[in-house]
Amino acid sequence: MAGYAACLERADDIIDQPFSCFDMTLKLAIAQLNFVVGDLTGNARKVVDAARSAHAQGARVLLTPELSICGYAAEDMFLRPAFVSACDDAVTAVATELADLDGMVVVVGHPTGGSLRSKSVAVQLRHNAASVLSEGRILGTYAKRELPNYQVFDERRYFTPGDSVCVFEAGGVSVGLLICEDAWFDEPAQLAKDAGAEVLAVINASPFHVGKEGERVMRMADRAKAVGLPLVYAHLVGGQDEVVFDGASFALQSDGSTALQAESFKEKLVFAQMERTNGRVRFVQHDEAAVAPPREAEAQLWDALVLGVRDYIGKNGFPGAILGLSGGIDSALVLAIAVDALGKDKVRAVMMPSPYTADISCIDAREMARRLGVRYDEISIKHTFESFLGALADDFKDLPEDTAEENLQARIRGTLLMALSNKFGSIVLTTGNKSEMATGYCTLYGDMAGGFAVIKDLLKTTVFALARWRNAHDPYGTGSEPIPERIITRPPSAELRPDQTDQDSLPPYEILDGILARYMEDDEGIDEIIAAGYERAIVERVARLIKINEYKRRQAPVGIRVTHRSFGKDWRYPITSMFNETAGRKTV
Repeated sequence: MAGYAACLERADDIIDQPFSCFDMTLKLAIAQLNFVVGDLTGNARKVVDAARSAHAQGARVLLTPELSICGYAAEDMFLRPAFVSACDDAVTAVATELADLDGMVVVVGHPTGGSLRSKSVAVQLRHNAASVLSEGRILGTYAKRELPNYQVFDERRYFTPGDSVCVFEAGGVSVGLLICEDAWFDEPAQLAKDAGAEVLAVINASPFHVGKEGERVMRMADRAKAVGLPLVYAHLVGGQDEVVFDGASFALQSDGSTALQAESFKEKLVFAQMERTNGRVRFVQHDEAAVAPPREAEAQLWDALVLGVRDYIGKNGFPGAILGLSGGIDSALVLAIAVDALGKDKVRAVMMPSPYTADISCIDAREMARRLGVRYDEISIKHTFESFLGALADDFKDLPEDTAEENLQARIRGTLLMALSNKFGSIVLTTGNKSEMATGYCTLYGDMAGGFAVIKDLLKTTVFALARWRNAHDPYGTGSEPIPERIITRPPSAELRPDQTDQDSLPPYEILDGILARYMEDDEGIDEIIAAGYERAIVERVARLIKINEYKRRQAPVGIRVTHRSFGKDWRYPITSMFNETAGRKTV
């Protein structure tokens, strides 16, 4: 047997573990891989292939991410006993297939469960677990102790917290196993140390948002210093519906300093060398290149959006993407992201001019399509719009034109795009941003019609900043400066009536986005925002717009989450509500 695993049933059963005290080295591998939710066979194959590759390169431990067998997160599939049972079978199959790897220990994340009978009632227990595999056997299974239930996390809906401790031996080193949230709290790590751990191995599926990578490293550095043990952090990479996982796995010394930092947003097998000298384990850094340099926020954000598009379209089997290219900044940014994600041959842009579309919008759209080399078509909606107005002439007689006529144009465009999607199979990418989604500056069944909302979590000011960043960089080799400068510098307009600009209906974006960041993302109160220097009338108007447009957002397509608070799982407000934060607080 290559080693032991002591996954104690209760934390208070801690005993002294028999670890070696003589000097030695151990090579450890992290499988920073992109798994697919529900693809148990494919995920198991990835684990097996990674284990064989790691073993061939001298590693004797392989860490896979949290819930690697089933993918993160399987949501209500966790409630299906057949699904959990199939995951158990997949873990056993992986153990069997790796039986010939002498001295190799593989940690696999998976759900597991059973029933507990109480007063003749069978209660189903499920755990977010990790099993330690070696030479054909499951040496032990650890259940995650700390279950997050905030932001996008719903783990208490699905899992029962564990109360065990798991320390396993590999190559003469005692490794304490933790799962993601466990390492954000004091007790699990300390219990692992008390059980004999010389190093902490933390397997994770922690969704990306801007700034999250640095926060993780900082919190894990605090954990390593608190228990006085080195720590290795194995993280998932890939897109899953609205969340993206960025990888960026790392290893820290016991003083919290970085020994290894993997690249973000890339699948790879990452190696770390450990040694014990004078009775203490530490990571050996042979190459400065083992620590990837820090990257600017815009670069991480771009990679997150590209990966989110690529995986949503690829994992769901769409042959490509189609979008309406208006000559404006939002659709321009979405087109650039789509081409970086999929390649020019899988992206189609359609310009649908109306009677109010400026000539320069068509010129700029054509130029951008030319720069990126995508298929570009123009379908005028003028006659269709006139036909709709004719059908409604009796009802609209003697009434002034308003948003009804504006929204007709958007809905005609949405219908045309969905028709092309139905005919050719490509998914429609919507182009609305977070500022628009917050305030309802968007049209149901119009510009909101589609399958995937690429920039729904980007405030408008971020859209402009990211467009400028992309024009200054070419990270995927698809063409520098893809966005014509005039698209960035022109005042934004929906072009649904003569001489229209966004600022006719909304506060300046610098003000609007500042309020949205405070009110929606950071949960600041109206009085707090006003105290920060914003005008009361504008703050109250924005808060009202957010409230009354909840019904629109409930019908919006799923999109990529890149902030710590997005519209979706992070934001759960009732559509029907009479509460008004600005009204008096007296009760009857």
